[in-house]
Amino acid sequence: MTVEIIPIKIEKEIGPADDIIQLLILSTSDIQNGDIVVFTQKIISKQEGQIVDLSSIKPSLLATGIASEYGKDPRIIQLILNESRRIVRMKDGIIISETSQGYICANAGVDESNVSKNYATLLPKDPNKSAAMLRDQIKEKTGKNTAVVISDTFGRPFRYGQTNIALGVSGISSITDYVGTKDNFGRILRVTEIATVDEICSAAELVMGKSIHVPIAIVRNYVFDNKNSINNLNRIKSEDLFR
Repeated sequence: MTVEIIPIKIEKEIGPADDIIQLLILSTSDIQNGDIVVFTQKIISKQEGQIVDLSSIKPSLLATGIASEYGKDPRIIQLILNESRRIVRMKDGIIISETSQGYICANAGVDESNVSKNYATLLPKDPNKSAAMLRDQIKEKTGKNTAVVISDTFGRPFRYGQTNIALGVSGISSITDYVGTKDNFGRILRVTEIATVDEICSAAELVMGKSIHVPIAIVRNYVFDNKNSINNLNRIKSEDLFR
């Protein structure tokens, strides 16, 4: 199997009124059945209006205190607090929190990159719902059956550097489960589950970059199933050795 990753360049700055699927179609007429269309979180957040004017944020005393200690903008700290279920850890100016969607990540996904000065973006409110809507729109506009994945860049415990993971999926199983199958020596696999959609997001990032106007990529010729298209990849607290 040879997998192809196709970058989709879109020069336009995405806004709430934009039809992302129409922009995709204008950028490529080559959408095929079985394609996996990977969208960056940033353009989904922008299209869904998850953009905050920092001048509208009034920091609390808590946010002001944290910002003073870490040399941060108190308005950004307030947004992080607003978007967090809880703060997991704060150290050396880094804030790791659990978001309202259940992700553990830096700054609750609040991001000032690739957005106008004095603005910040938030994560989509329901990435799985967003992915399902985009998939339906692709089917409606092109007649093609695809899978859709929404990706974002996350750090990793015990490893330097970031990698892309899936926030939302539709039409593709999040995990490839090998439990119960045999390895090359006939032994039964008991715990092997591969986060397929995270690996697809990381592969797509190879052609996306961060500043080359490629917010969409098509992953082609990868054989997948959609038995559990929106199963949650977030490990529950009772099974997490690090919480």
